[in-house]
Amino acid sequence: MSGKLYVVGTPIGNLSDFSPRGIETLRNVDFIAAEDTRVTVKLLNHFDIKKPMLAYYEHNKMEKGGDIIARLLAGENCALVSDAGMPAISDPGEDLVRMCYENGIEVESVPGPSALVTALAISGMKSGRFCFEGFLSVNKQSRRLHLNEVKNEKRTMIFYEAPHKLPATLRDMYEAFGDRKIALVRELTKIHEEVIHTTLSQAAMRYVDAQPKGEFVLIIEGQKQEEKNVYTIEQAVKIAKEYMADGNSASSSARLAAEDTGFKKGDIYKLIN
Repeated sequence: MSGKLYVVGTPIGNLSDFSPRGIETLRNVDFIAAEDTRVTVKLLNHFDIKKPMLAYYEHNKMEKGGDIIARLLAGENCALVSDAGMPAISDPGEDLVRMCYENGIEVESVPGPSALVTALAISGMKSGRFCFEGFLSVNKQSRRLHLNEVKNEKRTMIFYEAPHKLPATLRDMYEAFGDRKIALVRELTKIHEEVIHTTLSQAAMRYVDAQPKGEFVLIIEGQKQEEKNVYTIEQAVKIAKEYMADGNSASSSARLAAEDTGFKKGDIYKLIN
């Protein structure tokens, strides 16, 4: 009988946020697959957990993923953790989860903090509909292509960004999106947690000279829908008659007025004859 993969959410800053179930799971599994064992060992030491670990990250996921699957198929249980937050979200853990399903291995969630949801909750931005865009590419051309692909997105957008890349990212966002509202959320759950409410133009200017500190979650308002004028049928008829005064036929005038106002051409045509 194969073992089970536990996808365990870890604290995004404050170690007190680690759930009792998360602690119990790490204590009970046979081994832990960690994004960076140097980071995870600090978590284990804090909760006095002694458990073998192996590093599983972007550049070794193909090799180590096969090793983990083999051990799971042999009956061992594994906990998958990232450096902070829920694994498999903008994280190579998604490949391991998929491999488990492909091999008939059970996957169980042990939920914990998530930076994107936490940041959105305290951002003050619209949260009814949103999309998560993760990290932008370090390649300038790829980054701009990504931004151009979502510039017409009407939902609130969420991005992750590292401090050393933030100034260039904000400049590119301003160029692609125009001057929209943005909430820059940094150092979540830590002593210097901060939410900066501003606009993209002001945010880009802010970090021309200032050095960003901490990991950032960027919450950006979606593209605003163009407000359409609201007409009455009387106004639609008046517009149609103005077209007629310019020499258009009644039929053409009704059609043009319908395009302008949203009323049906037939309804307008009946009232101008």
